[in-house]
Amino acid sequence: MRRRTLLAAAAATLAAPAMAQAETGSQDNTAPTTPQTGYVEVNGLSMYYERHGSGGVPLGLLHGAFASIHNSFGPLLPALSAGREVIGFDLQAHGRTADIERPLRLESLADDVVAAMDAFGIEQIDLLGYSTGAAIALLIAVQHPERVRKLIPMSATYRLDGVRAGLMDGMGEMQPAMLYGTPWHSEYLALNPRPDFDAMFWKKAEMDKNIKDLSDEQVQGLTQPVLIIAGDSDLPALDHLARFFRPVGGDVFGDTPAGLPRSQLAILPGASHITTPYQAEVLGVMVPAFLDKEAAPAA
Repeated sequence: MRRRTLLAAAAATLAAPAMAQAETGSQDNTAPTTPQTGYVEVNGLSMYYERHGSGGVPLGLLHGAFASIHNSFGPLLPALSAGREVIGFDLQAHGRTADIERPLRLESLADDVVAAMDAFGIEQIDLLGYSTGAAIALLIAVQHPERVRKLIPMSATYRLDGVRAGLMDGMGEMQPAMLYGTPWHSEYLALNPRPDFDAMFWKKAEMDKNIKDLSDEQVQGLTQPVLIIAGDSDLPALDHLARFFRPVGGDVFGDTPAGLPRSQLAILPGASHITTPYQAEVLGVMVPAFLDKEAAPAA
């Protein structure tokens, strides 16, 4: 997977207008929700959170790199919170959460989410992660399987070789200024308590160099129902999505006595890495249906 978030940054310089258009169009069809907001103290970090809706197993939302709760999930929040509690987090150095004196690491970001669950008294959660957030959600499910009921990784791979060929070329030449003026940059400056975009960018770049692939065995060990989501023109290669789907119980013939598998694969037509999370009309139906479905037993 793993240096893909730098690719998202590069794409932002070209695709920010499309992202803004997708966000505006999606929000036209949604009603705002009134969340409970605040900060939870975890591992020396004051992490911003929002709690929308009520009831059921909580759904945790983990945003993408350089983004925030609303940047990644704003158009989806009304549909997702209509029948359950939804808890979104702004991760270290993102959105309304200030940075602290520690490196950015997937492992520490995952630990922050688990610590927040503990602080809220949540024993088990569903997780929807987008891009970098999906990598964090996967790590939590691997390291704390008993804490994750259902898992939804969106627009992510679990191995670097799952990224579309050629997309990582030149990522070492990325500079913070390439993101100036994009929705990511503008929102960060507006929201962050101690904004230093260049410092955050370089910490994120350094994190990417230290990300390790998940092994096939770790993915195969996931026993939760998994809904893998990606656009058909997204960052993950299509053959990798099939490779991802098989070890979590997918890619079987469903018209047998055993029936459909516990996991699902959704490839959204006409969607890129930037626009996939803004497909609210589709995702707003698909995600709740998956969460509400009676789970099939792990094979």
